[in-house]
Amino acid sequence: MVLYVLAYLGGVLTIVSPCILPVIPFVLARADRPFVRSGLPMLIGMTLAFAVVASFASVAGGWVVSTNEYGRAAALVLLAVFGLTLLIPELADRLMGPMVAVGARLSHSADDGRQETILTPLVLGVATGFLWAPCAGPVLGLILTGAALKGANPGTALLLLTYAAGAATSLALAIFVGGRVFAAMKRSISAGEWIRRGLGGAVLAAVATISLGLDTSFLTRLSLGSTTALEQALLNRLHPNRKTAASSPSTTHQVEPSGEATDQLPVVDLKPSLEGAQEWLNSSPLSVEALKGKVVLVAFWTYSCINCLRAIPYVRAWAEKYREHSLVVIGVHAPEFAFERNVDNVKSAIKMLRIGYPVAIDNEYKIWRAFENEYWPAHYFIDGNGKVRHRHFGEGEYVQSEQIIQRLLADTSEKNVPTGIVGVNATGAEAAADTDNVRSPETYLGYKRIDNFVSPSGVVQDKAHDYAAGEPQLNQWSLNGKWTIANEHAQLDASDGSIVYRFHARDLHLVLGPPSEGSRVRFRITIDGKPPGDAHGMDTDADGNGVVTSQRLYQLVRSSGPVIERTFEIRFLDPGAQAYVFTFG
Repeated sequence: MVLYVLAYLGGVLTIVSPCILPVIPFVLARADRPFVRSGLPMLIGMTLAFAVVASFASVAGGWVVSTNEYGRAAALVLLAVFGLTLLIPELADRLMGPMVAVGARLSHSADDGRQETILTPLVLGVATGFLWAPCAGPVLGLILTGAALKGANPGTALLLLTYAAGAATSLALAIFVGGRVFAAMKRSISAGEWIRRGLGGAVLAAVATISLGLDTSFLTRLSLGSTTALEQALLNRLHPNRKTAASSPSTTHQVEPSGEATDQLPVVDLKPSLEGAQEWLNSSPLSVEALKGKVVLVAFWTYSCINCLRAIPYVRAWAEKYREHSLVVIGVHAPEFAFERNVDNVKSAIKMLRIGYPVAIDNEYKIWRAFENEYWPAHYFIDGNGKVRHRHFGEGEYVQSEQIIQRLLADTSEKNVPTGIVGVNATGAEAAADTDNVRSPETYLGYKRIDNFVSPSGVVQDKAHDYAAGEPQLNQWSLNGKWTIANEHAQLDASDGSIVYRFHARDLHLVLGPPSEGSRVRFRITIDGKPPGDAHGMDTDADGNGVVTSQRLYQLVRSSGPVIERTFEIRFLDPGAQAYVFTFG
């Protein structure tokens, strides 16, 4: 229920979002018509079109994006004609008959509303929905990510409809208020025709704005009504400490109550299953039924997740310590990025991370859904009867987790269970974060979840574009050079391009990849314009030099002195670098 409330409120907030601004003229252009016969059908059409496009986008592949681009093009043509009919009454008269026949007559005459069928505003609403569908803030990103992970289901469709209904509520208010203003202006001055033409000009300006891509660049930078902060505040308030692909903080967090007594472990209402793995590494296929009599720790992870990397040393230590005492540790690798679906990449990561316990490749999220999981990392503790007795999300509570393992092993009548707590001396990216000094959030570079981007030209989606660095403030970032910003990452199209980020943390990591398997991209980093020296990470030297050789997380900065606000820049000496997400520690 909380998520539905969140979805509705997120939709309501789109009324002041930059990407909704081009839609407003289409709505206000019909504000003088009866709401039931004009405004309501338009909002219904817009809501349904948005929900359908967003639903397909959440579960399908790139072909949906292409399909939606055709839909956007058709919608732009449709709405441009609509704007022209407002500007040129003669054109409206000519189009009236044919458009009635196909249900898309776009005349907006205030004098003869009886000739308009209910199909006209419905078609306009559908067209508007195509334009609005790419508009995604943190709340919509959360819904779409959940859909991608959990698969198509009625709940996802209902969430998307709820989000769209929230936006429709805001636009209905705009129609109501706009209609009153429209009527008052007509009563006070004889300017009905000029009002009509002004609305037509506004519609055409909006069409031009969207066609040129300014709705995602210029408006994003100029609008004072960006809802990102408001939506994120809603997420934090209604779903605190949530860690999903849409929102994964770098700092340690937990969502389970701490301090749960190990002698009072209730059975969690789950039916765990290990069925559906694409492949098993380090083991033949395993099942919960076959493992009865043993204690099982199921650890969900993905290899480029910094939170997962910092938890792995403890999971690895438990697997080694209790291996001869009926503990079976199983890693379930559920990918966040497309490159993490490559099993060879996972094999390389397992080798580098020295993981010897079984790993299930869960590319289709079947095990993920069986456990009703939503988090990276997530640990599920299963007793000898195959029942989940405890679960922990995120980093931390390692002492309590190990005590639970010991308790469950004792309950299986296992003798001589080792006592004490393992000591972990992790290094590199696996070392624990300096949580007291982390003031920078996980930041994605692909437009699906992009935030705090301040290059002057704004975001240009899926097209090569020359970006300028700008002047990032704390937790803002920019690109410099010729880049293509795609759904999941930004890719450098020419050598000597860079990324600048103003951050506050001890560690800075960046998930990077080369343009193709076997290729290499050289880079050099600076901190406040100087080589990092002692502050270099494990993947750079003191002069800031490094090489991208594979798709993984790279530790670029580890400050050795006081943690202060600093400006980081990574400059790529070769083209083709792919940058996915910044994380901090």
